[in-house]
Amino acid sequence: MGLSIGIVGLPNVGKSTIFNALTREQNAEAANYPFCTIEPNKAVVPVPDPRLEKLAELAGSQKIIHATVDFVDIAGLVKGASQGEGLGNKFLTNIRETDAILQVVRCFDDGNVVHVDGSIDPIRDVEIIEAELIIADFQMMENRLQRVKKQARADKAVAATLPAFEALLEHLGAGKMAYEFEGRDTDAGKTIFRESQFLTDKKVIYCCNVDEAGLLEDNDYVSALKACAAERGADVVKICAKMEEELTGMSDEERDEFLREYGVKESGLDQIIHTGYHTLGLISYLTQGPKEARAWTIHRGDTAPRAAGVIHTDFERGFIRAQVVSYDDFIEKGSEIACREAGLLRTEGKEYVVRDGDVIEFLFNV
Repeated sequence: MGLSIGIVGLPNVGKSTIFNALTREQNAEAANYPFCTIEPNKAVVPVPDPRLEKLAELAGSQKIIHATVDFVDIAGLVKGASQGEGLGNKFLTNIRETDAILQVVRCFDDGNVVHVDGSIDPIRDVEIIEAELIIADFQMMENRLQRVKKQARADKAVAATLPAFEALLEHLGAGKMAYEFEGRDTDAGKTIFRESQFLTDKKVIYCCNVDEAGLLEDNDYVSALKACAAERGADVVKICAKMEEELTGMSDEERDEFLREYGVKESGLDQIIHTGYHTLGLISYLTQGPKEARAWTIHRGDTAPRAAGVIHTDFERGFIRAQVVSYDDFIEKGSEIACREAGLLRTEGKEYVVRDGDVIEFLFNV
């Protein structure tokens, strides 16, 4: 499994600039006018993990394979997109399968960069985007309800879900997010949510696009957006798209020096990935050997068999045991053999809960 993030926002708030910076490739056109992006841009980005380089060096691995994040950048939304304003919301289907949404919000003043609504107001911008996401979910549910009604005529089990469908449609029609629906934990509600990909049920990360001064100290726009995010229980990252764009093409050493000059500890990519992992409760475990050192993404709390299944479903079905050593112990001792001799290599069974940074070898029956 990997992490996938859909990038949304109003036109011309820096989405494509941030997308280009995050992927370190100029594969999304960026310009100072609305609706610059008219087709969804997609990129697969390796997750920065310095542990892999050290592990590979000690294990003599021929190659390194990072975990990955899929980024999907869609055309900017405007108020009334669902009624055909701007480019409409037809591109929202491209992010229904993503795990989380990164909502880019402009949080700086600059008379040379136009705003589609003529002024800077992060809360208004958030409300516009959320309203369009709600309408998109409402329209999807309207279409589904029509099909369910036809199926219900011949299927009593389907007919039993109709009240939940209608209640959820009414809920969305009242301008409420899908995750707020009180009936989601009923049997019918669980079925609906399992079979749907509600945009307003996804985890949201708010991205404050600031100017260089805003990186050093929160301005009023950032403070307002952070307060808004706190009310929603959402995470926030703060990025200067202009600065991130300048990082493109730099070596790792040049990038680190550049960030230090701005007093920034992490690049935008690192911030978003780390926040995405936190938001979705994800961690990585590691495998090593002469062929490759590799990171695997799992959910925090996953047991060893489930973690093994990420490599291959046969590993989970035929799981016998796992040989586990912590990353820190592996680096300190220098090899798996040394860890075994020191009693640091553990044998774990089916109930073991995998920890971030565990270096694991799975034993299984085919």
